[in-house]
Amino acid sequence: MRVTTNGGLSNGTRSLWDLLLTSEWVPTVQMRSPESRYSRQIRFRPLGEAGQAKIGAASVAIVGCGALGTVQAEAMARAGVGRLRIIDRDFVEWSNLQRQFLFEEADAAEALPKAVAAARRLARVNSDVVVEPMVADLTAANIEDLFENIDLILDGTDNFETRFLINDAAVERGIPWVYGAAVGSYGIKLAIVPGSTACFRCVYPEPPEGAQPTCETEGVLAPVTATIAALQTADALKMLALGADAVTARITTVDIWTGAIRQVAPPARDADCPCCVRREFVYLDGSRRAPISLCGRNAVQIHERSRPVDLPALAARLGALAPVRSNEFALRVALDSYELTVFPDGRAIIKGTTDVGIARSVYARYIGA
Repeated sequence: MRVTTNGGLSNGTRSLWDLLLTSEWVPTVQMRSPESRYSRQIRFRPLGEAGQAKIGAASVAIVGCGALGTVQAEAMARAGVGRLRIIDRDFVEWSNLQRQFLFEEADAAEALPKAVAAARRLARVNSDVVVEPMVADLTAANIEDLFENIDLILDGTDNFETRFLINDAAVERGIPWVYGAAVGSYGIKLAIVPGSTACFRCVYPEPPEGAQPTCETEGVLAPVTATIAALQTADALKMLALGADAVTARITTVDIWTGAIRQVAPPARDADCPCCVRREFVYLDGSRRAPISLCGRNAVQIHERSRPVDLPALAARLGALAPVRSNEFALRVALDSYELTVFPDGRAIIKGTTDVGIARSVYARYIGA
């Protein structure tokens, strides 16, 4: 940030600027209290003090801390949610800074995990909120622990497989969640209340077939991700304050470039839905799990080890082959035409290919079977 004086300022404005610089003006210290922090929110009559108290007692999980998740996280922290559990498998890159509002250049330069960078920022935004950064890929193996004691889930993910997994867990446990997605200038949002509304598999019985638009092929504008995240957060606050049934389920679509906004009722609950009717949670049993080609990243995520990785030992071994950047959260190294980012749980992101077979081969060659 560059701060410069402006010779065109009026005398009155310049005098105030000079006063600030010379420290002759001492700002009034405001008393810190929950009442003053959330006073404007409490004055919103549908919410009130009772609603604010429920928000303050709630625990929310945000799955994916990217363009949607960063806006969700900051909005929920500023609203005073009691506990935020941020689950993200990725690290901050320069291309994120255009639309992922919690992050700054230093986070990308250090390649910090997104969950950690977000937690550091949110601690400065609202120190009363308990923020739990989880540097993890949400899987059938860890979802029970990551969703323990959670009242609501916000979707900030970028793939259907993870959303089907969230849906299975949410339906099994009766946890409301809010789906959201955006690409280009278009976005979509839907609140899902197990036992009341159609579940995600009622709406999408299977993932879409064929090539789908991604941020890499179509680009994405920050205003649409911020808009969808804001709509998701509004549903979340309403459900936390007034109960899950307070939200009327609507599929909301927005195109911020054309200005088109549309709301339609979702399909009725499928009377033979394998998830919410037959309660067959195939994504929870891990049988549908596969390596993931990461949206817009020319990269594949591999997690095929059943034991943690000793990052210092791996850094020493790979350091004989190429320069290694490493911290307590991850290790990064460029080998051949690929960039490997390895996490302590054994997970790795292989950048430079979307071919799962090649990614597995690179993983086995440098990390081990």
